[in-house]
Order: sequence, then structure tokens, then C-alpha cells
Amino acid sequence: MGEAGRKEDGRGRLGNVLSGLAVAVGCVLFLGGFGWGALVYKPYTVPTDSMTPTINTGDRVLAQRISGDQVRRGDVVVFTDEVWGAMPMVKRVVGVGGDKVVCCDKQNRLQLNGKALDETYLPAASRQGTAVTSFSATVPEGELFLLGDERRTSVDSRGHLGDSTHGTVPLARVDARVDAVAWPVGGVLDRPQAYRELPGGVSAPGPVKLLVTAVVVGVVLILGGAAYGPLARLAGRRKKVRA
Repeated sequence: MGEAGRKEDGRGRLGNVLSGLAVAVGCVLFLGGFGWGALVYKPYTVPTDSMTPTINTGDRVLAQRISGDQVRRGDVVVFTDEVWGAMPMVKRVVGVGGDKVVCCDKQNRLQLNGKALDETYLPAASRQGTAVTSFSATVPEGELFLLGDERRTSVDSRGHLGDSTHGTVPLARVDARVDAVAWPVGGVLDRPQAYRELPGGVSAPGPVKLLVTAVVVGVVLILGGAAYGPLARLAGRRKKVRA
């Protein structure tokens, strides 16, 4: 075998090694991303319009498994409470233990501890106060006050003010925090600016972006590594034909 042939074989062997390595790493990233995601997130389908436009009817969301003490104002949480019907529900946290929630000021803004909130995530009609009833509630320690973003139709803490719980939900009833709309693809939910300056701030997004990146990079490496062999053989045949 000539020098050129040995160099070509060497490049071929190196290419095979690298393609095999790419496939192996891709499998680790792909399977690891899905496995990690299954541990961290739970999928839910939202059946109503109570959280529009943040989450629409029928949207498939990814909710990070968390404990109640990780909840912050502004979070969209999944919870189950017997008083609310003992089925998973999705609402936004507007008040935590010790907060006083009042609706509304002259500009129809929700007030939290005397401060008006600029709830930019609400649909226009809800921000204008259409069919929104005034209320006032003080949240006990260890409880949450929850509202839907579509204030005109949402059945939330306002509708349970007359119950024995006075509309609040215990932290222990929280199952997960919605991190992203998976389908149709909507991306990671923004943490509301209105709550950033309040004590405790807002929560940090979960690792959904990192998981998606791992899965996508894994797919690219698997496909690229698997395609190397056929492409290399095709290139070799073309060289022989030209020779």
C-alpha cells in the first residue's frame, strides 16, 4: 500500500472513531436530557381558559416538581385542593402568608400590601376591569392567594372567599410550578416584573432550557455520527470513479 493509501486509511479510521464517539455522546445527552426532565418536570394539559393569554385552553405545559416553600409571588402553580374540587388546577400566586390583597384601585389595579401591581400578563379586558368584583383578603401564614390571569372567567380564590379556608390554599397543596408551555411551543414563562421588588423577589426558572439544549445537541450528534459512514463511503466511490 502506498503512502497516499495509508493516509487515506488513517483518516478513515479516525473518522470512524470520531463518528462513533459523536453517536455515543449524543445518546448520553439525548437519553440523559429526557431522563433528567422526567425527574424534574411533570406534564399537564390545561383544560380551561382561566390563564389566558399566558396559557391557553388545551396547552401542554411542563411544571417543575417543587415543595411549597419554594413558591414565590407571581409563580404559576399546579395544585390540588379538596375544597376546590380535588383535581389539579393551574393559577397564579398573587399573595403569600401575611399579604393583604385588595381589588382594586381607581385604575383597576390589584393592590398588594397597599402597593398597586402592574399586571402586564393580564388580557386587556381583565385589565380594564370588565366583570371583576371588588374584594379584600388577608393571607394566613403558610397559605397562598391564587388568581387566574383571565379574571373575567377564572374560578379562583375570589370564588372561595366564603369557604372555611377564606379562599386560600395551603403551601403543601402545591404539586409543581409551571416553567414552560411545551405545546404548542411557547417557551419559558417570564417571571412578572411586578413582583421583583417585593420581599422574596421572584423564583428562578428551572433547567428546561438546559434540558432542551441537551436533547437537541444529542440528536444532532447522533444523526451526524450515523451519517458519517454512508457519506464517507459515497465520497470514496466518487474518488474511485474519477480515478
